[in-house]
Amino acid sequence: MNKILSATNGPVGTLTFNNPERHNAMSLDMWRAATAVLEQFEKDAAVRVIVLTGAGGKAFVSGADISKFESERDTLGAVAEYNTAVDRFGQALGECSKPTIAMIRGYCVGGGLGIAVCCDLRIANDAARFAVPAAKLGLGYGYANVRRIIDLVGPQFVTEMLLTARQFDAAQAARTGLVNHVVPDAEIESYVREVAETIAGNAPLTIRAVKRIVRELRSEEPDVAACDALVKQCFESADYREGRQAFLEKRKPNFTGT
Repeated sequence: MNKILSATNGPVGTLTFNNPERHNAMSLDMWRAATAVLEQFEKDAAVRVIVLTGAGGKAFVSGADISKFESERDTLGAVAEYNTAVDRFGQALGECSKPTIAMIRGYCVGGGLGIAVCCDLRIANDAARFAVPAAKLGLGYGYANVRRIIDLVGPQFVTEMLLTARQFDAAQAARTGLVNHVVPDAEIESYVREVAETIAGNAPLTIRAVKRIVRELRSEEPDVAACDALVKQCFESADYREGRQAFLEKRKPNFTGT
């Protein structure tokens, strides 16, 4: 069974974590395959928005596949190899030029939460549960992961989450700002699709500039010149002319990313 699935529907690409019998827990091969799918979507000009989700409806990703620890993380060298694959996926997701949406059903735990916070938006169903259980497993939870969550919700909630290792429900996650929206499970697919299509209909160069600026704002040494260059590119683009013309003609713009 292919444990990482990819599909495109119009301008929306979907990456599905497909290991439902283990609540979509991640193995080394899954991290590598997920990176390959992201890189494929990044190169595909027809894909303007990427949705990440879990199969089975009970979990987004429940973390690492503990059943694989003895074969994949039993030595320091194996741990380093595994962590490299995880870091590569996180980097590909964080640096992706296209907007990313985590559609979260059920458990979003450990590495699953790490994936979700790398996405631009997080939309959860009302049964979603969030946790970082590292303290219950004796695992270290690295600097980059902690930094990403703190950037979203601040140190107080992150400290409680990591020290207690307990689960938080969707309502608590929404109150802290960990997720953008919580919607009923019956509505989440249509809701995410609407959000994705709305974003896909906007100007790609503007989207790319916004994403880069937000990323640089989180950097300790932001590249302001690169951000300014992307903004300048927007003003010089055919899409800017199209946007102005469409506004005057009271019609929907047709943006091409040029």
